[in-house]
Amino acid sequence: MPGGGQCPDCGSTELVEDSHYSQNQLVCSDCGCVVTEGVLTTTFTDEGNLREVTYSRSTGENEQVSRSQQRGLCRVRDLCRVLQLPPTFEDTAVAYYQQAYQHSGIRAARLQKKEVLVGCCVLITCRQRNWPLTMGTICTLLYADLDVFSGTYLQMVKLLGLDVPSLCLVDLVKTYCSSFKLFEASSSVPAKYVEDKEKMLSRTLQLVELADETWLVTGRHPLPVITAATFLAWQSLRPSDRLTCSLARFCKLASVDLPYPASSRLQELLAVLLRLAEQLAWLQVLKLDKRSVVAHIGDLLQHRHMLVRKAFRDGTAEPDALDAQEKELQGLGQGQGWGKEGRGDGSVDLPAGKRPASPTLLLPPCMLKPPKRICPTPPVSTVTGDENISDSEIEQYLRTPQEVRDFQRAQAARQAATSVPNPP
Repeated sequence: MPGGGQCPDCGSTELVEDSHYSQNQLVCSDCGCVVTEGVLTTTFTDEGNLREVTYSRSTGENEQVSRSQQRGLCRVRDLCRVLQLPPTFEDTAVAYYQQAYQHSGIRAARLQKKEVLVGCCVLITCRQRNWPLTMGTICTLLYADLDVFSGTYLQMVKLLGLDVPSLCLVDLVKTYCSSFKLFEASSSVPAKYVEDKEKMLSRTLQLVELADETWLVTGRHPLPVITAATFLAWQSLRPSDRLTCSLARFCKLASVDLPYPASSRLQELLAVLLRLAEQLAWLQVLKLDKRSVVAHIGDLLQHRHMLVRKAFRDGTAEPDALDAQEKELQGLGQGQGWGKEGRGDGSVDLPAGKRPASPTLLLPPCMLKPPKRICPTPPVSTVTGDENISDSEIEQYLRTPQEVRDFQRAQAARQAATSVPNPP
């Protein structure tokens, strides 16, 4: 029969009386927590002094693991086994869960937060051991809200005083790309779409490094950037057969989910590649667009360090330095067999005495497309200055004794003018 009160562990009001060793106890029927326990006497001295000893003191058990904590520990172990983590990872995650559960703020939290706490313990363990695992992956497995997860994660790190290193982007790229189903021919993947894993991984890493150097990764979730980089790397290895394949179809062939912002990251990466292509002499005459630049990704990545430095210059370089850079780029064009109208002389068809137009500087996306700020509209004033001022309000504007006397005389004159004389 439910009793009055509330369970301190799960907050349920379904409290029932249970008999244990002939002692009545109040137990929560939802989580099994013992709210009030019976009393036992252990010695004749205690009985003689009429001192009652609780059951936990009589058995030496000062603490007991609630059913809610037991369920959480089982969830931690199950999540580690789903992720195929080593046994040492599982032991560390369980220890973190037990430490976190000792805090009153965690014990009194809602059930949703306790479920999220399971993933936080596993994520912290993986981060400390450089195991590539993202917060989004755990949220997907636990069906958890990302905002709740991130808040609980930060709270747990602060409560336990843990030192958690940041995620290694290179390890994440290797792990994420290994999950793509494009390295073996199958009934769902045509032969022209199958690619060598090492080649694809190497080019993807170079594209992700380029995105990191041009501020496309900073402050953003890494998976959409990696997805876009993997797609471009896959297309550039065989552009004749793969340029017609879209990003959505690529993710479907690879059996991976398409992150929502991946299309935007793809357009930003293509824009960066176009800016770098403007620096190479043998690509300036081709008039590349976002579709045709994919075929030249290999050349751009080969010289990306020099091209990025040149794109980041502020336009204050001396003419001699600019001439030296142009000669260096033209020399690269001779080595590639490109040049003026494809004749292989390493030059560009430009008017005499003019240098190429300086390309736009590479800027962070937040500066290229700043968010629109809604300026609050100032309230329209309806005061014209001709409004009537009440007698009680006008006293607030009087400052000198002369003003007070003038106001009193004007008020008396107005009363005399409006008064009507009595009839005889």
